[in-house]
Amino acid sequence: MDGRAAAVALRGCTRGRVSLGPLSRLVVLWGRLWGGRVHHEPEHRLLVVTGMRGGYGRGGTTVGAVFLTGRRACGPELLRHEAVHAEQWARHGLGFALRYLVEELSHPGAGNRFEREAGLADGGYRAS
Repeated sequence: MDGRAAAVALRGCTRGRVSLGPLSRLVVLWGRLWGGRVHHEPEHRLLVVTGMRGGYGRGGTTVGAVFLTGRRACGPELLRHEAVHAEQWARHGLGFALRYLVEELSHPGAGNRFEREAGLADGGYRAS
């Protein structure tokens, strides 16, 4: 996906949260610097950067409207899970990063309320 196509796709992916546009553009650049390829997933309103050599957590990380991962392809369940994280970013704005971190430190992995809201099974978590 070229830069112009990514910019157009990004407008629909930010879910009306203007502040997520610049952040998501930086995240796409980050993904490309790590060797990733950008794909638009219109059904889930996500930009997905696949094939990264690093630069993301666990099996992947959603920042703003962008899912970063080293995977070559993502199934519909995982995309559904990550789309919820993009909704969380839209709902909480830039403060979501801090909210998620605090939650992760006190309730890691499957105990994290944001992961539970996104659907543990869809995200590949085992409920504890």
